[in-house]
Amino acid sequence: MELGLLSMMENKIKWIHCTLIALTAQIIDGIHVAKYVKSRIMKKIYCLKAENMEPCLATVLVGDNLASATYVKNKQRAAVELGMKTMDLRLPSNCTQSELIELIKSLNEDVTVHGILVQLPLPVHLDTYIITNTIKPLKDVDGLTTTNMGLLVSGRGCLKPCTPVGILELLDHYGINVSGLHVVIVNRSQLVGKPLAFLFLERNATVTICHSKSNDILKEIKDADLVITGVGNREKFTLTGEMITNGSIVVDVGITRYKGKLGGDVDYPSVAQKASWITPVPGGVGPMTVCMLLNNTLIAASLSKA
Repeated sequence: MELGLLSMMENKIKWIHCTLIALTAQIIDGIHVAKYVKSRIMKKIYCLKAENMEPCLATVLVGDNLASATYVKNKQRAAVELGMKTMDLRLPSNCTQSELIELIKSLNEDVTVHGILVQLPLPVHLDTYIITNTIKPLKDVDGLTTTNMGLLVSGRGCLKPCTPVGILELLDHYGINVSGLHVVIVNRSQLVGKPLAFLFLERNATVTICHSKSNDILKEIKDADLVITGVGNREKFTLTGEMITNGSIVVDVGITRYKGKLGGDVDYPSVAQKASWITPVPGGVGPMTVCMLLNNTLIAASLSKA
């Protein structure tokens, strides 16, 4: 009887030990950090209102893409929760480019509107580059105009793309210093990879960008201290534990539905076993992207006073 009890206890200890080993990474909790950032933004909104200025975010949605409509709804809701004024503008998917440009120009001239966001992607008959650059740079809260991108590259950026600055906010909150680290970014988009590379360079990291045409992504990832992945297609790319080095930091920007569940690029159980820090999906980078949009609107409102 005693031997049987001892055996059961040993098995229980082994199970606990294995469970602890399987979840060694510390979680970078975007929901927690977002609450902190939102509190900071609310205080600044209150101060501006005391000076008779009400920060206002205008969102423009073209068409009826369900995912885009959900993103806009979340942004609008977050803004209202913090006491920010919003405008929710919709155009049909068959609207002309000139109609969309005229709407943006009217928002540019509206002194009560401080931030303008045109939800991407746009229908294929609309030129994203032209539409984006119709937005007045001082109201470009996505940070995507050539003016704001140029300022970011020169180290003088003010309104910066939301996801990259959200990632930096997460790392700062948890005291993760990237100076001297080898950062590998598996994404080369205007929204994430390119601006993020320059922001990390400003912080003295060594940056490598990987993409679908890179010769040896596995080698680059294995050499990385910090991996940021934003592919968004688990069928094409999945980051697994065997691909990273022990103690790596892993930030998952990918959003996809895989096997009926919402997730990212990372095979969480296997990566968490080897990483030192990891962001979950959902609940990691996503909440910070929305926060940084509101923070950019706040910055834009402050700049309009100058």
